[in-house]
Amino acid sequence: MTWGVIATGGIAHAVTADMLKAGVTVLAVSSRDITKAQKFAEHFGIERAYGDYRDLLADPDVDVVYVATPHGQHHEVVLAALDAGKNVLCEKALALTVAQAEEMVERARSKQLFLMEAMWTRFNPLIQKIAQAVDDGEIGDVRLIRADFGFRHTFDAADRLWAKEAGGGSILDLGVYPVSLAHQLLGVPTHIHAHGSIAPTGVDADAGILLGYEDGAQALLSCSLAANTGSSATIVGTEGRIDIPDAFYNPTKVVINGVEHEIEDGGYTHQIRSVEDFVAMGFIEHSDMSWNDSLEIIRILETALGQLGVSYADIVK
Repeated sequence: MTWGVIATGGIAHAVTADMLKAGVTVLAVSSRDITKAQKFAEHFGIERAYGDYRDLLADPDVDVVYVATPHGQHHEVVLAALDAGKNVLCEKALALTVAQAEEMVERARSKQLFLMEAMWTRFNPLIQKIAQAVDDGEIGDVRLIRADFGFRHTFDAADRLWAKEAGGGSILDLGVYPVSLAHQLLGVPTHIHAHGSIAPTGVDADAGILLGYEDGAQALLSCSLAANTGSSATIVGTEGRIDIPDAFYNPTKVVINGVEHEIEDGGYTHQIRSVEDFVAMGFIEHSDMSWNDSLEIIRILETALGQLGVSYADIVK
């Protein structure tokens, strides 16, 4: 099975390095700047470099594509990849809007091709251990989740994190992580309340999100491009608690009821190996990050953004 990487930014570098560590075959890379694609290919020993993602998608030897573009391009690139007969792993957040995500899922279903949002956190062995501990009742009934992810990022209207056309803003880029954690452990909330600030480009600079659940449980979540909030998480139950130090989205240590559990390596290798296994077995979605999971999460994000007055409807096709 061979992979193609679309885009050559920082996340593409990190994931490709772990792809090679995981032992998968990365055959091709594309960038709008062919020289960047060539430099990326040379750095990682990749055989083929393309100056347009459509050329990569036309390569008959590529089986799976990893889409590492900014969020604003996910919809276009993923649909093109599925139409080209490629299986797809797409960076989070999956899309800018619920409507976009629904179209992407329906296209994958109609083409009978694999599609997954790259929420690598769910494949981390310690996060899986936490999910099992919660399922087994080791901390009783979960009553509260606290999770933050924020850092100060200097404002620059052209920077992808601040540019609306790129899908910038703290919620889509950072908030997706605490929301995904809450969704994994508590499911779909009955109440969503968000408060935050808006940058001059019209995207959210920071946000606090309260998710309420039918049984009274709550998730207190935050994300920020304006302040260094840290990235730890705590899960409190009626019979115990779980603490995840920085960075909760890629932990190498967690504490469950006072007992430490550690792994040597988090990273993307766990996700990559699992995706390759599922594609090889002929599955079109992954049980650990299903289409329904992605759709439920993007609905939460879109609702929170709407409460802040942020909408991407004016820039989507």
